[in-house]
Amino acid sequence: MVSPSAYKRGNQRAIPYAYSICRHLESLGVKVLNGTRSMAVEMSKSAQISLLKKLEIHHPKSIVFNHIEALRSRKSDILFPAILKPEQGGSGARMYLANNWEELEEIIITDDQIWWPDGLLLIQEKLEYEQKHGIIRLEFLGGKFLYAMRVVTHDSFNLCPSLACNPLEGDGVCEIPSVNKPEFYPFENTSEEIILNATRILETAGHDSGSVEYCINQIGEEIIYDINANSNLRELIAAHFGMNPFERIVDFLLDELQQINN
Repeated sequence: MVSPSAYKRGNQRAIPYAYSICRHLESLGVKVLNGTRSMAVEMSKSAQISLLKKLEIHHPKSIVFNHIEALRSRKSDILFPAILKPEQGGSGARMYLANNWEELEEIIITDDQIWWPDGLLLIQEKLEYEQKHGIIRLEFLGGKFLYAMRVVTHDSFNLCPSLACNPLEGDGVCEIPSVNKPEFYPFENTSEEIILNATRILETAGHDSGSVEYCINQIGEEIIYDINANSNLRELIAAHFGMNPFERIVDFLLDELQQINN
């Protein structure tokens, strides 16, 4: 069975319910794709950072905290500019750029909803990379690399590749609209090392499908900064590599069913 975690990002009440269903099914011996292990990583930015650290994969310096006073005690450890992220997020929701401590403190103190829903935040160094090149997103299915996509961000946090969220023309229907519309291009020069590291990440996280995002900093280092279990595949990019990603998903699910029936 496929995990029932295909919820809207804003519907946080659905998360414990979906997790409970997955846990119950797994306890009965049902195979759940992107099950409870996957959901636990998907819904926690701190868990993702811990996973990258455990696997000794280059990632941005991050601090997880549950109170402004706790962060003040680590003030000297923060590298500005920095990005403030919620523990649970998606599509760039509730993310902020702070250029100094005063801006960061102002954001935390004045936004009443910033601690919602679990009282944890993460402050992360802003990775410097060539803006014209953008970041790179690697898509995987069943532990196998599908394709790589280059995303020119234009300083937007919402980089969802779904055509519904970011269509070729006009405005998308995403609940978190892009301030500056990102651009998406095929990327063919993915290194073997980054594919291997991304494969290790998704396997350890329990993601049967998912993606990893990384950037190449100004001294040529590849730095992984985000892990996703809920992929929004962009058909036009996949077509460049001679595939239909949704047909691949159907084939993958049929193979899984055949293995179960055998």
